[in-house]
Amino acid sequence: MTGIYQNSFKGKKVMITGGLGFIGSTLAYRLVDLGAEVLLVDSLIPEYGGNIFNICGIEDKVKINIADVRDEHGMNYLVQGQDYIFNLAGTLSHIDSMRDPYTDLEINCRSQLSILESCRKYNPDVKILFAGTRGQYGKADYLPVDEKHAMHPTDVNGINNMAGEWYHILYNNVYGIRATSLRLTNTYGPRHQMKHPRQGIINWFIRQAIDGELIKIFGDGKQVRDANYVDDVVEAFLLAAVSDKTNGEVFNLGGEPASLEDLVKQIIEITGKGRYELISFPEESKKIEIGDYVADYTKIKKTLEWEPKVSLKEGLKKTIDYYEENKQHYWKTGEVL
Repeated sequence: MTGIYQNSFKGKKVMITGGLGFIGSTLAYRLVDLGAEVLLVDSLIPEYGGNIFNICGIEDKVKINIADVRDEHGMNYLVQGQDYIFNLAGTLSHIDSMRDPYTDLEINCRSQLSILESCRKYNPDVKILFAGTRGQYGKADYLPVDEKHAMHPTDVNGINNMAGEWYHILYNNVYGIRATSLRLTNTYGPRHQMKHPRQGIINWFIRQAIDGELIKIFGDGKQVRDANYVDDVVEAFLLAAVSDKTNGEVFNLGGEPASLEDLVKQIIEITGKGRYELISFPEESKKIEIGDYVADYTKIKKTLEWEPKVSLKEGLKKTIDYYEENKQHYWKTGEVL
């Protein structure tokens, strides 16, 4: 599939918000390989996942601007001249969004509107890709979940992401700013933050297994989730960026379904360490638990011929190998820049 966009990014100016984070930095490596001029915008707020080590090996091939997407004046300047914007900055924690709803509102909702206003005023020809989330759907009415499924989020994060996404679609429809949203499922892989479990349970299970710890699974462990290895997610973003068929559209990404218990068993088998137990849901988690989720990604498969290539077993092995080699850059709680 790379041939479709092989020359599309060569010499193009590309901005990635959340660029020092998990998906943003992985995307940056691919764009550098494709000859793009890459600008990484990241606030480096502790706990959000930005990590200078994530761009080790390409630090002299990208530009970095330490900025917060909530800074309207900064965004007005940064969007100028960009051919593509991958808008990946945002908070991901369901629990945090309930504890601190105003911060979630500012970053996942108001800031998205602000970025779009900057584009409308200073760069209306840009193509912008937004990272939506399965959390917008809430508890599934049916499986697999397609894009026509009703959105009834169970937490503040899902509501704000839903609004952020639809700001993008609105600006596409009204102002002609080409915008697309990919609704991500459970994305895992190298360069994910590993300091806490609030942004991705798969990577947290991996940390616990590597450390030989007891992994605690809430509920009966039968909850089904699907997952995408980060390279497959990056491929979807690149394909969506260069296609006019995606303008004004939303697409599910999806992957290989597995129960949480089976997922943990695979992680323990690969690491050769760790053990697990099933425990009752904490009350604050139980209230916003979505139950089983499996995405129907037929739409993006038909439109862009995208489908995940990396199996769960292969992806887990690659992720575990990466962290076993580089854990010192991810386990620590403070960054020295």
